Order: sequence, then C-alpha cells, then structure tokens
Amino acid sequence: MSSHTFSQLDQLDQLAVAGELLTLLRATGTEPRPDVQLEALTLAVAADLPVLLWGEPGIGKTAALNQLAAALDLPLTTVIASVHEPSDFAGLPILGPDPAEQGVPMAPPDWAVRLVRAGRGLLFLDELSTAPPAVQAALLRLVLERRIGSLQLPPGVRIVAAANPRASAADGWELSPPLANRFVHLQWTHDHEVVVRGLGGTWPRAELPRLDPERLPAAVEFARRAVCTLLAARPALVHRLPSGETRRGGPWPSPRSWEMTLALVAFATAAGSSREVLSLLVRGTVGDGPGLELLAGLDRMDLPDPETLLADPAAAVLPERGDLRQAVLDGVVAAVRKRPEKARWDAAWTLLVRALETGAPDLVVVPATTLASLRRPDWDVPATIEHLAGVVTLSRRADQVAALVAAKAGR
Repeated sequence: MSSHTFSQLDQLDQLAVAGELLTLLRATGTEPRPDVQLEALTLAVAADLPVLLWGEPGIGKTAALNQLAAALDLPLTTVIASVHEPSDFAGLPILGPDPAEQGVPMAPPDWAVRLVRAGRGLLFLDELSTAPPAVQAALLRLVLERRIGSLQLPPGVRIVAAANPRASAADGWELSPPLANRFVHLQWTHDHEVVVRGLGGTWPRAELPRLDPERLPAAVEFARRAVCTLLAARPALVHRLPSGETRRGGPWPSPRSWEMTLALVAFATAAGSSREVLSLLVRGTVGDGPGLELLAGLDRMDLPDPETLLADPAAAVLPERGDLRQAVLDGVVAAVRKRPEKARWDAAWTLLVRALETGAPDLVVVPATTLASLRRPDWDVPATIEHLAGVVTLSRRADQVAALVAAKAGR
C-alpha cells in the first residue's frame, strides 16, 4: 500500500476522531432552574400565541429555540425570513387542468408540507428584522391565520420568531405595524450565570407551564374582568398606534393585542406564574404604559374588601407591599367616610394599629389623620389611638423640619 493511501486513511481516522470530539462538545444536559424569560416564552407558546424574541446578535435566541424544541419534543423548522421571496409565504401559483373552472391553486413550500404531515412542530422565523417590507406583508397571513398558500397549518404548530434591533441588524428594516401587532414581543437578554453554567454543560430546562384544571374557569373570569375593567375606564387604550416608526415596530395596544393579553393573563393565572413573568408578557403585548396600568389594576383586584376588614379587624391580613397596604388603608378610611358609624370608626383604628405593628409606620400617618377628622362629637376616642399619636406627631415634626430646612436653603 502506497504512502499516499496511508496518508488518506490517516486523515479519515483523524476526521472520525474530530467527529467524536464534536459529539462530546455538543452533549449537554439540562436542569430545572428559575428563568423568567424562558418561562414567559414557554407560557406564550402554550397559549398558542406568536412570539418575537428581540436581542443583539449572538445573544442565544436561536440556541434557546433549539433547546425549547428539544425539551418539548417538537420538530423544529427554521426559516430565514430575509432570504425568501414573498411568494415563498404566499404560495406559488400552479396551473391545473382547468383553471377557468377550478381556479389557480397556490402551492406551499416544502417545509410547510412537512409541518402539516407531522401535525405538530415549532416554526422558527429567524432574522425577521432583515426581511424587506414585501416579505413582511406576505408573512401577515402566516402569523395570524397560519395559512401558507392554500395550506392550513395544524393547531399543533407553534410560531416563534427572532429579530435583531435595526441598529445591529444587517440591512435591517423596522417591523411593519400590522406584523408587529401580531406578536408577543420578548426582550431576550443573557444571564451570565446561565451562560457560564451552560458552557459547562448544563442549561436551564424549558418546560410548559403546569395549568391547574380546577382554576381554569376562575382564571378566564379574572382575566376578562381585569382587561375589561381597564378598557372601560380608559377607552383611549383600546387602540393607540404609536407615532414613531420604531415604536410602531414593537408592542402597542389594539383590540387584537388586548385579546392576546387576556389569554396571557388567563394562562398565567391558571399556571400560578409570578408577577415578573406576567409583566414581561403583558408589556410585550400592549406596550409598557398600558401594560403597567393593567398590572396595577390586577394588584387592586387582589386587595381585600374594606367592608370585610371592618367587619373583623382583628383577623385582617394586610398586604406586605407598601403601595398595596397604603391602598387598602385608604380604602378602609374611604369606606368609613361613606358610612360613618361609631363601630366602623373604632374598627378602622384597630386596623391602623395592626398596620403600624406589622409594617412601615409612615404608611398610617395620612389614613390616621383623615380618620381622626371623621370623628363625631359624641364619639369617645378609642384607647388604641394612643399607639398612633406618637407616629402622627413625629411625622408632622419631620414635615416641619423639612420645610424649615428648605426655607433656609432658599435664602
């Protein structure tokens, strides 16, 4: 055997060894680990809503989608939107035997046919922000109606897209408002601890949220009440197209995006998701301003009824968060103002003392001052008020000192 043949065999052996090394490098595991953005992504996927991941190049968007597909046991189909023509999504016209009678069908691409045959899968539309306007227009029907040409994608197919901000995208375009309004927008960032542990061979495990079957009807009712209450009070939020081109390419409120928000609130409630996860999803669907208003409304919906607290102040459980506790105490005082009775007035003082003993003292100053002003001449001052007198006096002295310091500084 010639030396040339030995050299070829040696090269083949080295390629085989290189292949073994590559296999070892690609062999990674997963572990259950709290990951807010990954949980938000899986919840939106469970809700069958199209998701758009925004992040700088190399941040790990594609890797996250590969890991998600593997964890959910869904075949992954990746389509680079920017290298396709509009007809690739709208379908190519194919002449049949009698177009005058049967029309001209629009033939779908091969990847769509494979998804339909599989009946399930994860369709990943990558590089969305580098797709020209004509391609974005062709994607509208795919994202909203799940149709490609004359083909209807099955319910088991989920759609996730990824995009780079225009400043860091190659030949980037702003997303068109109609296309942007069809997505749940999630900002994808890296956690250095996750990256370090992942490069060590262990990544966070993507899991679909565990929905409690017994909570489903209540979750739907809660979501509908929350969204409808906000929009009834703030009709301007029903549809508000941003003025700037960049903001139009992100989340903004419309009847369509509010419907998506309602679904996300219901899913998050049934799954017991954290407020942080829900915040990412809501703000990523209707925008920061409307989303924060909805979240504030959700917090108020969970507050205890002032009448219930006045009926049994000794057993009252007050919120831990300061802003929510303040809202509860203000609501109790407002309830007494609306129906002033001696027993209710005394019960309110008991609640204020309880708030003083279990939270920040400054939260009771304003409610205590207002409640004191509601006293009728024939009402005896309850003994519990002595616990609050010092706090109110100290607060007033602090205000006086602050005013004096401010006046001296202004000279």
